[in-house]
Amino acid sequence: MPFIPRRLRAALLAIASATLVAATLPAPVPLGIGDSLFPHLGNPGYDVLSYDVGFTYHGNNKPLDAVTTIDALTTEPLDRINLDFDRGTVRTVDINGLRADFATADEDLVVETPRRLPAGVPLHITVRHTSDPSGEQNSGGWVRTSDGLAMANQADAAHRVFPSNDHPADKAYFTFRVTAPKELTVVANGLPAGKVRHGSSTTWTYRTVHPMATELAQVSIGRSTVLERTGPHGLPVRDVVPAADAKVLERWLKKTPGQLQWMERQVGPYPFETYGLLVADTKTGFELETQTLTLFERSVFTSGVYPEWYVESLMVHELAHQWFGDSVSPRSWSDLWLNEGHASWYEARYAEAHAKRPLERRMRDAYTRSDSWRAAGGPPARPAAPAPGEKISIFRPAVYDGSALVLYALRQEIGEPAFDQLERRWVSTHRDSTATTKDFVRLASQIAGRDLTTFFHGWLYGTKTPPMPGHRDWHSTQPAGRG
Repeated sequence: MPFIPRRLRAALLAIASATLVAATLPAPVPLGIGDSLFPHLGNPGYDVLSYDVGFTYHGNNKPLDAVTTIDALTTEPLDRINLDFDRGTVRTVDINGLRADFATADEDLVVETPRRLPAGVPLHITVRHTSDPSGEQNSGGWVRTSDGLAMANQADAAHRVFPSNDHPADKAYFTFRVTAPKELTVVANGLPAGKVRHGSSTTWTYRTVHPMATELAQVSIGRSTVLERTGPHGLPVRDVVPAADAKVLERWLKKTPGQLQWMERQVGPYPFETYGLLVADTKTGFELETQTLTLFERSVFTSGVYPEWYVESLMVHELAHQWFGDSVSPRSWSDLWLNEGHASWYEARYAEAHAKRPLERRMRDAYTRSDSWRAAGGPPARPAAPAPGEKISIFRPAVYDGSALVLYALRQEIGEPAFDQLERRWVSTHRDSTATTKDFVRLASQIAGRDLTTFFHGWLYGTKTPPMPGHRDWHSTQPAGRG
């Protein structure tokens, strides 16, 4: 047998081991956690505890340099770790300090672990990558503004910005570290945690105090002014607006502390460390309840198209999401009605209280349309799958006023005192967590003192809208084409 130097033997052993692993592991494939609307969204086998996301913005909309560090815990044995990631170039991946091989499969980044990992093992994953804001403006992820960038990650677009377990079922704490030219302002979710000037650039750091779903992440980079005021109980309220618009927007922004007080009277204490509006000079076609810093299009406030009562109620809609959708997040995307139904409910309640827009009239109109909404997009808690290439299409009328109608029916069924108790218990019991439609039905039944399963089944899953308690004379128009 010829003599083989020790170093060569070690190298050959490593090659043989790698070949064995390659032979025994199947080809990388995208995985998911079984969400019926987004089958490949989220990843099994681990629980993310925290993200540390660093971006370097070079003053244009070319790809940002980025480093995403994920601390997680395995929940089952793993040979590979799937992360959701798309629209960026991955340079290196380290797991627990060791360089790891990786490949891509559809919108997944698939990383081979150094060895088979049992359940209960801490993971420290570092991905060096780029983050590309040059994709289609309406496809989610980075949103280009007149002077920089912001984020709009709902429903499944955070992984177009940074590698993640991109599903609201896996909430985590976030730290953002963003380096940008010194003349720009950076604001992100949570509270400021440092600002360091170095040469012609500045690094800004923000941390969340509460866990957050990836779809609610927000980073604003631009020529912005940060306006500060105080909300209920000393809550810091900060608004981020284009510098040139600070004065014209003030008439709207000063309403936020009063809206916070109103919402607290309805459902209890505001659940986060700060709040405010991010007013961006961009066109998205929607507003978005990113946690602690709600994204609004500038035109909502400056175009003069919308009446004052409507703009205020829209502000309350997004504010209500901080309780319903942000603090209490959906376990699956079919639970979306709990987010949008509640936000629409408090939007309508606020319009009734402050602009004399009767809630009953709005609910009767929704009842008239409800059967058509259900036929077009599915009932509130069983929405139809999104259209191909249009994942945001799950946001249909049935999950907005069609779901607020469910809450109106519930209040009619169990009475106002029980309903108000349910709302407060819901947001306090599930604060900083996720919850399901079954959880809501269970809690409502407990507070009502009777089983409401049959009641909810018709309202949430029926193709035809049930009779409205207390309003048997209400009728829903049959969908076109049905006899």
